[in-house]
This record gives sequence, C-alpha cells and structure tokens, in this order.
Amino acid sequence: MQIISIIFIVIGLCLFEVVSSIDNAVINAEVLSTMSPKAKKWFLLYGILFAVFIVRGLLPWAIVWATNPSLGPIGALTATFSNDPHIIESIEYSTPILMLGGGVFLVFLFLHWLFIEDKHLGLPTEEFFLKNGAWFYAVASIILVIIVAVSLKYNPALALSAVIGSSAFFITDGFKKNAEENEQNLLNNTNQMSDISKILYLEIIDTTFSIDGVLGAFAFTMSIPLIILGNGIGAIVVRQITLGSVDKIKKYVYLKNGAMYSVMCLGIIMVLEGFHIEVPEYISPLLTVLIIVYFFLKSRNYAKQSL
Repeated sequence: MQIISIIFIVIGLCLFEVVSSIDNAVINAEVLSTMSPKAKKWFLLYGILFAVFIVRGLLPWAIVWATNPSLGPIGALTATFSNDPHIIESIEYSTPILMLGGGVFLVFLFLHWLFIEDKHLGLPTEEFFLKNGAWFYAVASIILVIIVAVSLKYNPALALSAVIGSSAFFITDGFKKNAEENEQNLLNNTNQMSDISKILYLEIIDTTFSIDGVLGAFAFTMSIPLIILGNGIGAIVVRQITLGSVDKIKKYVYLKNGAMYSVMCLGIIMVLEGFHIEVPEYISPLLTVLIIVYFFLKSRNYAKQSL
C-alpha cells in the first residue's frame, strides 16, 4: 500500500466512525450526567481503552479470523501485508463472503433509517419514504431474497453470509431499541442503577453501536491494523465529543443523514465486491468524505439560519 492510500483510508475510517457514532456519544453524555464525577473519570479513562483496543480492535480481527480460520490469529492480523501465497489465496476466497454479509447489514441499516426512524429531512425524497415506513420489511425481505437467489449461483456460502448479515442487523436493532428505552428510564430516574451498572450498560451500548462502524470499515480496507488505527482515532474523537461538545454537535442536525447515506454507499460497495465486482480502493473513503462534508455544510447553514 502506498502511504497516500493509507492516509486516505485512515481519514475515511476516522470520519465514518465519528459520524456513525454521534447517537452513541449523545447517549453516553446523557447517562454520564446522572453519574458521580469519579465514575465519569473511570468511564472516560478506562472506557476508551475498552472501546479502542477491545471492541474496535478485537472485533474486526475476530471477524477476519472467523472467515479465515486456517490463517490463525497472527495471520488474520497481518494478512493484508503478507506475501505468503496461502494467506493471499485464503483472503481472496473469504473476502466476498465477509463483504456480502457486511453489505447486507449496512443496506438494511440504511433502509431502516430511511423508512422508520425519525429524522431531520435532509433530502426531498426522505419524506416520501418516512410516510411509507411499513414498507421497510417488505423491501428488506425482497432484497434479501434476490441477494440469496443470486448468491446460490456463485457459492452457497455467500447465501449463508447474506442471511447472517440480515440476522445480525435485526439482533443489533433490537439491542439498540432496548438501549433507548433504558436510557429514558435512567434519565427519568425510574430505573435505579448504580454507577458501576451504568458503566457496564454504556460499554454494552458502545459495543452494539460500534458494529456498524466495524463492518463498514471493511469497505475501506481488509487491513486489521488500519481498521484499528482509523476506528480507534474516531473512537477517541467521539469520547472527546462526549466530554463537552454534544450540545454543539446536536446543532448539526444533518450529520446523521450524512452518516446513513455513507452507510448506504459502503453497503452497496460491499455487496458488489461480494459478487466479485471490484470497486477501486479510493472510492469508499472518497464517497464518505464528500457525503459527510456536504451534510456538514448543510447542517452549518441550518444552524446559522436558526439563530
């Protein structure tokens, strides 16, 4: 990999991690406001170690290892920098399987946001989809059937990967909805939890929300060290936002739109690569940067007009 390519990928990963974790940062800040100063410091110090090295480090490594068990733990970590023909062949075989499953997850994530979730309308078409939210399940089901049918012509493992990706989406979506309910209970003091319980709760939520960023990272690169670096920097930025910038971030009302349209693009790219349609390496970070910058500027203009 050339140094310019590496820098571009890391910037894209970091930016995507930050905007896709805005909801997580808001939840963290609101729950932290109900905790003691000592518990806050503990979470912000040790929590960042868990977020960067455990969740955003072990999770992508475990995914690559699970799809390439023959590589072993070290091989999975250094695969993209290896010249070993066996490792290269293994990665080439497993990459479409990983890409398709992750792509289905991200496409469903975008469609759920587009059809169901409340949002500031950033594009004219969003209102139409929001009014027809009941169609999400029909659209998602049809897309899954088509992907599975096409996958069976290539490799049955691809079809299984697509089903696993869709299952992972609905499982994590359930956890997220439960997190939102528990957050309201915490803020309304209807659920008396100790600070330790709240810290554990936040770590579980962080793990759930990080899955989007980890899976999306594979659209940028298969290099685990680069994913850890880019996502890790992004996680640190999110923690800084949690510390004192959440109110400012909330004013940028279209950042979530930018994150979700990035998710859509990354999901489509991963699905294409799952079917052996190669997409240039620079496309994922380029689209991510352009989309997020557009919605950032749109948010800034909205914030100025609201003053």
